[in-house]
Amino acid sequence: MAASGNDPSTASAGHVSLEGLHSTVEVPHHRAGFWQQWRAFIGPAILVSVGYMDPGNWGTDLAGGAQFKFGLLWVVALASLMAIFMQVISARLGVVTGKDLAQCCRDWYPRWTRWPNWFFCEIAIGACDLAEVLGSAVAINLMFHIPLLWAVIITGFDVLLLLALQRFGMRTIEAVVIVLIATISVCYCIEIFVLPQTRPNFLEMGGALLTPGFRQSGMIYVAIGIIGATVMPHNLYLHSALVQSRKLQKDEASIRSAIRFNTIDSITALTVAFLVNASILVLAALVFYGKTSVAVAGGHEIAFSPDSDWIRIAYLTLAPLLGTSLASTLFVVALLASGQSSTITGTLAGQVVMEGFMHWRIQPWLRRMITRSLAILPAVLVIGIRGDSSVNDLLTLSQVVLALQLPFAMFPLLHFTSSREKMGTWKSGTFLLIAGWASAILITALDLWGLPESLRSAWNVIVGG
Repeated sequence: MAASGNDPSTASAGHVSLEGLHSTVEVPHHRAGFWQQWRAFIGPAILVSVGYMDPGNWGTDLAGGAQFKFGLLWVVALASLMAIFMQVISARLGVVTGKDLAQCCRDWYPRWTRWPNWFFCEIAIGACDLAEVLGSAVAINLMFHIPLLWAVIITGFDVLLLLALQRFGMRTIEAVVIVLIATISVCYCIEIFVLPQTRPNFLEMGGALLTPGFRQSGMIYVAIGIIGATVMPHNLYLHSALVQSRKLQKDEASIRSAIRFNTIDSITALTVAFLVNASILVLAALVFYGKTSVAVAGGHEIAFSPDSDWIRIAYLTLAPLLGTSLASTLFVVALLASGQSSTITGTLAGQVVMEGFMHWRIQPWLRRMITRSLAILPAVLVIGIRGDSSVNDLLTLSQVVLALQLPFAMFPLLHFTSSREKMGTWKSGTFLLIAGWASAILITALDLWGLPESLRSAWNVIVGG
């Protein structure tokens, strides 16, 4: 029997996703102080925000800044704002119903929809994992000078890291991710606001934010990639499950408190993610746009062209602050960390959709191996045929695939949270309803508008056109 909005404690036929993490974090009484409650609830949105700062984001932001300067900065801002709306709504669904989005779809939609919904989710997770494969492979390639093709294959063994971290529990995973995010965030903030040689023209940036448009060929494709890298479909399923890692009380005051603090958690984490993504695009514009080379310490010059693989020379955006050698090291560590952090959340999302839609439960290491194998295969094929120069193209393509899958996650989420029957008195308010539906319609319209160019670009990536 499906759970109704009047009985939010009822789970999907007693079947919970992420069973090992479900209700494992204690939550204080709703009358406890603000900071005591905030410390208990902070975490799920930070894990979700990792997906907004993964190698896929790096690739699309770098391509946007290098090719179009600040021209797509408004897309980063708009995508981040839409992501905040959708993640707040996703967390609300999980808190109120006691179900994640996949369980809701299984329980409240016709039985025949389970297979196609699950299949589309798996495509999205595979596309996201392709970005993690490529980011981690580039990091390994830069760090150890291993050929990129072999580095891709080596990423298949990251299951060992995942197993090691999961043994320590949810709080440890969240803490590790916070440290990694903070490190790269501080570096980029210093470059933009402190160093004179990389301080941008803030008036020009403001003008780019306030004058949206697609003025150059290729901007729509990269914009769709940025949206797909920011508003990630599997994160909508994951967030609605992660909020249930807290041992939530089911009385009205506790639900109100949980919604409030998960909203604060989402806004804070995704605002940081926006600042990181905007910083990457801005620094890529300053370092690469309109140039053919960059001078580094010792008088050396590193040449590049409009067709360069931006992800492989992205460490140059940190060179003004740290010097080329240290910048390269930190960039490699940050890129590897972002790939591995996203690998963790991608595996969790895979478990959520498989358990939610199909009620199949398998060991996380097996789930990880299956997902990673499916991601490695296209990477090996394309890199094997086209060579190392195809990495950024593959990254952007993976994010476009994510964007095209987004409507299949957004519309069910908005449908459920707009329903008084499903959510009871906790259905989304007028502001959230308008913001959520407007975001979903805008993203879908952009997908349809850019579909012909996306298909052409995807074919060029595959065949090397």
